Amino acid sequence: MYFPPQPLRTFFVTSATDSHRAVLQSERMATLLMNCLFDNRQKERFLLHEFVIMPDHFHAIITPAAEVPLEKATQFIKGGFSYRARKELNVNTAIWQAGFTDHRIRDLQDYEHHRSYIHQNPVKAGLVAAPELFPYSSAFPGIATDPAPPWLKPAATQSFSRGA
Repeated sequence: MYFPPQPLRTFFVTSATDSHRAVLQSERMATLLMNCLFDNRQKERFLLHEFVIMPDHFHAIITPAAEVPLEKATQFIKGGFSYRARKELNVNTAIWQAGFTDHRIRDLQDYEHHRSYIHQNPVKAGLVAAPELFPYSSAFPGIATDPAPPWLKPAATQSFSRGA
């Protein structure tokens, strides 16, 4: 089912490489994917809040522009990367699995949960000892990303009062 673009929506997206090959483990491939993320951000196709580029997949939290469906935003990332990898690095094999996984971020608590997941991914994989040591992540010092969307509110807490 197609949902028309909406002005305020933020997603956690994941996409894996074809057959989960470690296509993104080299500096040149990981850097190229980072460049694709930042190029699309600069073209205002989406806000880029958080990301990590692992050897065989990536995770990101993005807010597509109002006129850009999530599927198109993901196509800009994956298709743009594939095109540039073929053109600039002579990569002539399939890069991505078809499709992607997404989760709509509901509130600030959900955002923080996915942000932590993204930052801890290279630590849990044994690639680094701390998130800020992984150069292909928004946790790395000096990487500029967009702040958490201001419309995300903390999860509502229910309070019940008992009458006397």
